[in-house]
Amino acid sequence: MAGRPAVDAVDAVASLEEPGRWLLRLYVAGQSPKSLRALMNLKRICETFPEVDCHIDVVDLLEHPHLAARDQIIAIPTLVRLRPLPARKLVGDLSETERVIVGLDMPTR
Repeated sequence: MAGRPAVDAVDAVASLEEPGRWLLRLYVAGQSPKSLRALMNLKRICETFPEVDCHIDVVDLLEHPHLAARDQIIAIPTLVRLRPLPARKLVGDLSETERVIVGLDMPTR
C-alpha cells in the first residue's frame, strides 16, 4: 500500500464510466494487521464472484489523512461501494463473509 497515490476525481470518474464495473474503495491505516486482513478478505470475496467486475481502490489514510474528513470516514478499515449505486459502507476487517456479501448486495446465485 505504501507509495500508492490517493484516488483522485479523474481516476474515480474513469472507473465509474465502465458499465457493469463495481467500484469499491477500501480506507485503511497503513499496513496494520487489520488493514491487511480487510484487503485480503475483500479480494477473496471478489474472487468468489467472477461475474462481478470488481475494481478495488485502496486509500491509506496515514498518507492522505485529509480524505477521512472529505469522504466522511470515521472508522478504519472502511469499505465503500461507490458503484453500482446506491453507495454502501461497511466497517471492519470484512472477515464475516456472509455479512459482507449481503452488505455489498452481491448477486445471488
